[in-house]
Amino acid sequence: MEVPDEIELTAPQARVLGCLIEKRATTPETYPLTLKALVTACNQTSSRFPIVDYDAQLVETTALALKSKALGRVVHPAHGERATRYRHVIDEALGLDEAELAVFGVLLLRGAQTVAELRTRTERQHSFAGVGEVESVLGSLAARPTPMVQHLERQ
Repeated sequence: MEVPDEIELTAPQARVLGCLIEKRATTPETYPLTLKALVTACNQTSSRFPIVDYDAQLVETTALALKSKALGRVVHPAHGERATRYRHVIDEALGLDEAELAVFGVLLLRGAQTVAELRTRTERQHSFAGVGEVESVLGSLAARPTPMVQHLERQ
C-alpha cells in the first residue's frame, strides 16, 4: 500500500500512533501491543497531553484507520496465541530514523514542547547528545516535502 503525500491524523489517530511508537521503544518485550495494552497506553495519565479516556472500540477502529493509511499493521494471532496485536510502520512508510521517530512520537503524545523538553522526554527512546542534535532532527522533520513538524513561537 502506498502512503499518500499528505497524512492528516485525527486526535485519536495521533494518540494511538504515538503510543505505538513509544511502546515499541520502551517495552519491546510486549510489542506489538494487544488491544488491551494499547487502550491502557492511550489512557495513561503520565507523559500525555491531553488526558483521554478511550474505550476499546475507539482504539480498535483507530488502529484500523492507521492501517488504511499504511501507518499501522494488525498482527493476527499465530498458532497458540489468543490476541490480535497492533504495531506501527510509520518509520518504514516515511523513512524515519530512530531519532526522528522518537521526537515525532513524543510530539504526538504531548503536543508542542521546547527543544530541551523534547531532549528530556525522548531519553528512553533515543539518547541525544545535546539540544543541538534535537534541533537538527526537528529541522529534518520540518524540511520534508510535507513537513511533519512546525516551529511555534514562544507564547
